[in-house]
Amino acid sequence: MTDAPSTGGRLSTRLAGVLPTLRLRLVVVFALVALTAAVSASGIAYWLNRDAVLTRAQNASLNDFRKAMEDNAGNLPRKLSCQELREAAAKMARSSQNYQVLLIDRAEDGKTCATASNEDDFTLADVPPQLRKAVAKKRTVDEKNKHPYHLYWQRITLDGDPYLVGGAKVVGDEPTPTGYLLKSLGPERDDLNSLAWSLGIATALALIGAMLLAQAAATTVLRPVRRLGDAARRLGEGKLETRLRVSGTDELAQLSRTFNDAAASLEQRVAELSAREASSRRFVADMSHELRTPMTAISAVTEVLEEEQENLDPMIAPAVQLVVSETRRLNDLVENLMEVTRFDAGTAKLVLDDVDVADQVTACIDARAWLDAVELDADRGIMAQLDPRRLDVILANLIGNALKHGGSPVRVSVRTRRREDGAGVAGGGDELVIEVADQGPGIPEDVLPHVFDRFYKASASRPRSEGSGLGLSIAMENAHIHGGEITAHNAPDGERGAVFTLRLPRDARRIAEERESGDGRESDDGHADEHADEGGSDPGGDARRSDGRDQEGGR
Repeated sequence: MTDAPSTGGRLSTRLAGVLPTLRLRLVVVFALVALTAAVSASGIAYWLNRDAVLTRAQNASLNDFRKAMEDNAGNLPRKLSCQELREAAAKMARSSQNYQVLLIDRAEDGKTCATASNEDDFTLADVPPQLRKAVAKKRTVDEKNKHPYHLYWQRITLDGDPYLVGGAKVVGDEPTPTGYLLKSLGPERDDLNSLAWSLGIATALALIGAMLLAQAAATTVLRPVRRLGDAARRLGEGKLETRLRVSGTDELAQLSRTFNDAAASLEQRVAELSAREASSRRFVADMSHELRTPMTAISAVTEVLEEEQENLDPMIAPAVQLVVSETRRLNDLVENLMEVTRFDAGTAKLVLDDVDVADQVTACIDARAWLDAVELDADRGIMAQLDPRRLDVILANLIGNALKHGGSPVRVSVRTRRREDGAGVAGGGDELVIEVADQGPGIPEDVLPHVFDRFYKASASRPRSEGSGLGLSIAMENAHIHGGEITAHNAPDGERGAVFTLRLPRDARRIAEERESGDGRESDDGHADEHADEGGSDPGGDARRSDGRDQEGGR
């Protein structure tokens, strides 16, 4: 059971998908921070200035209007005409605050007179009803409320333009005049719009500056990271001498020092392991080489003993037979070890020739007297550029292993196919596919991943079986040297047996050329080639030894 990813983890995954590079993330983060700060600062500055500008204009107009009401409307006679009221409104409107005035009072004829300083611009209909109601309302005079009437104001919009409307009633014996002012806030709006544009431009400049700073910071930060990535890639390619130039004392410098320390430690460790591996290969090569001469003599003696076995004492004959079989087994092991040494030392070579695959399989089966136990499904005329000796080693091991552990009849099928993508074999193009299927119980699932391991035997109760446990691994190495592969699996449901599939390129010349150019250097131990090439014997070269290869591997 796995834990569900957290919200932060999901967000990080989404951001990584939208912003794939660290440079882009840094630029975006810097830009968002700068944009947030600039917008916040600009917004606060705009609202503070807006409130200050409007409050200043509003207070100046209302104070001037209150004083004008006291000086003009408050001194009007009790009985007046509409003309006198109009003259008072016009006089009040000549204020430096530039507002319109509307006065309402009862004339001497008893009728209500409403006159404005400019009746085309300001009428009673322009005053909101709520404001008129508040201005006309008389309040009780007490300690908290010193006057029965107060000055009220409201901001309105007429024809899309902002205005300030205020109203007050002259305190005195009724009836008293009521006055309203209408002041345009257009200049203040224009000033605020100019301020908003200025703040917007400043925000944009701050955003651009933040992005430039982010780019510079990303370059400063990512340059060492890029160098570290390049160094890690070179280290992964095997260039263990790779080191970073360290300057400064910041975290990136400390990271570079840590990388250099790790690379030095890795180089030292790899050098030690390479020395041990070279020593091990040298030991195996020396041992195999030194065993070859006595094994040749012992093999000659055992052949004589085998020929004279019928003339020996019946009590001695079983011991002689045991010596002969064990000598052959030991000889096979020495030859296999020498072949493994060639692969490990990188000295195994391909000797290519035009091969009729069907003829090659037939020759392998015939040389080992397997004709009665093997069914061949192969068309004549399938030609390939391969190493015939190494192909014979592969076939001998696969077929011999199938016969020993799977049982006959063993079916060998040969076909070709086109691989455009090169999957399965190096280089793509046409590939040769050889399947070896037996009729046995199959390979246990826990054994399948290990059938090509060296010295692997499926049954621990048979440690001294005829095979060395190296045959299938040598077959795999011979496939790899061609640029091919061997796979093992059990037959589909309803069928019996195991199936080994060999895939090789039909033309291995390019692989051979690459190996010649890449492996021309000397081996690490300096004399594995010398030991491996002496004598000329090879695993799989004769029927007797090839039949016994890796008979336990994978079963």
